[in-house]
Amino acid sequence: MAGFWEGRPVFVTGATGLLGSCLTRRLVEARAEVTCLVRDGVPQSELFRSGTDQKVRIVRGDVRDQELMERVLGEYETRSVFHLAAQTIVPIANRNPVSTWETNVGGTWALLEACRRSPLIADVVLASSDKAYGVQPVLPYTEDAPLQGRFPYDCSKSCADLIAQSYAVTYKVPVAITRCGNFYGPGDLNWNRIVPGTIRSVLQGERPQIRSDGSFIRDYFYIEDGAAAYMELAEQLSRRPELRGAGFNFSTESAMSVTDIVRLILRVMGSKLEPEILNQASHEIPEQFLSAKKAHAELGWRPLFTLEESLRHTIRWYEEFLGHVGRK
Repeated sequence: MAGFWEGRPVFVTGATGLLGSCLTRRLVEARAEVTCLVRDGVPQSELFRSGTDQKVRIVRGDVRDQELMERVLGEYETRSVFHLAAQTIVPIANRNPVSTWETNVGGTWALLEACRRSPLIADVVLASSDKAYGVQPVLPYTEDAPLQGRFPYDCSKSCADLIAQSYAVTYKVPVAITRCGNFYGPGDLNWNRIVPGTIRSVLQGERPQIRSDGSFIRDYFYIEDGAAAYMELAEQLSRRPELRGAGFNFSTESAMSVTDIVRLILRVMGSKLEPEILNQASHEIPEQFLSAKKAHAELGWRPLFTLEESLRHTIRWYEEFLGHVGRK
């Protein structure tokens, strides 16, 4: 859809996050009129470091504030909404379940209720997660698997996902749902995540640490592929009402163990360091990976980058960010 985003009023929640920063930049490059919701000042976020914040409207506030959401959607005549705001770190969710549920669940119904009351809204893309599926007897996850998260973060994503489906079915809110694996890429400063943590350790000449026993299987999804997938889904949702309430898995379908992804990063970086296995992880699902066949068939979606290619892009960013010009 050539020119779809040019001049289109778009609202992005969670704009300072890893995906939010990348998606906002891509929307600006597509010449959309972007308004971003920012709760906390995060100067190290790529939204600010890249100067993207100077090219968008910034609204300060909390996604749980339904009155604020209605004002923003109405005053800026919003057509497209990307709901990314969430507490996304599993160990934090385990320590602070109530604040995680308040943001991830309460924030979802506040925003969707605001969208229901905003007649100009044409498409809403809501970020769920592979964690929403919980533990399943059959892998990879497909979209018809039940949503049965049990641990705090997983439960919050199952709930938000189901709430979105409810608004689509009951009120015809034009919302579709994405379920992706573990995002990685330039701008992620959550060092307890395996990709940025491993890269930083290697650049500092330290052994990378694996919090689990290293056997956990995960999908790893490059942030640029994720942002492109979200935009593709929004475009198609705007003209295909049959997509309302639908969930889509987005994945490169190359699941790896934590140990394997760490060793791949070490190989790409030319490092001989050995990972340190801490075996301290708890309340996490041992195996999670996704089938993207539905997205291929119904959306014509394909990833843009290979795993190794995207890791090289990511490593170069961290080398520059951390002030390193060579690998150790």
